[in-house]
Amino acid sequence: MANPSSSTGFSHEKIETSNFLMIVLILIVVAFGGLVEIVPLFFQKSTTQPVDGVKPYTALQLAGRDVYLREGCYNCHSQMIRPFRAETLRYGHYSVAGEFVYDHPFQWGSKRTGPDLHRVGGKYSDDWHKVHLNNPRDVVPESNMPAYPWLEKTAVDAAAIPTRMKALRMVGVPYTDAEISKAEGEVKGKTEMDAVVAYLQSLGLALK
Repeated sequence: MANPSSSTGFSHEKIETSNFLMIVLILIVVAFGGLVEIVPLFFQKSTTQPVDGVKPYTALQLAGRDVYLREGCYNCHSQMIRPFRAETLRYGHYSVAGEFVYDHPFQWGSKRTGPDLHRVGGKYSDDWHKVHLNNPRDVVPESNMPAYPWLEKTAVDAAAIPTRMKALRMVGVPYTDAEISKAEGEVKGKTEMDAVVAYLQSLGLALK
């Protein structure tokens, strides 16, 4: 009696003995599974609409975010608070997607060598942040974070900010022509230290 599966042309033996066919079928399954999980998120307001109070970064905050990414701060500091009691007691309200609709790319992640930074806005003064960035152990003796003294001596690249804002507007950040036109003047004369502090002070204010 013939094996019914052999008549289909896709028997287990044929799939398992053909590397190429196995790879193709795996890719199809993974792609389909990914689409089923990801596509619905594009149509949920909770993931596509900003929560009340969330606004696009100012020119100075945007410059600070660029420095934050350039220096690799995300390698140690997560910006995602999980909805677990231990985390919400320590850091505050858990992170929601609507807080990050203007972030490209967003800074969610599971790595947390240092404290979570998503609710750091307003927690410390500007002066505290500047001391902390210049020499973390001056305010947190047990800190193993490196110092960033050059930020205080490096001026923000003011001319690059309008271009950055135009690029972000292309992907949905609602910057106006007026905001873009005055951006260079807003950051002119500011240091990268000023910019990073402005960025940190903006984090997590909407759901405090």
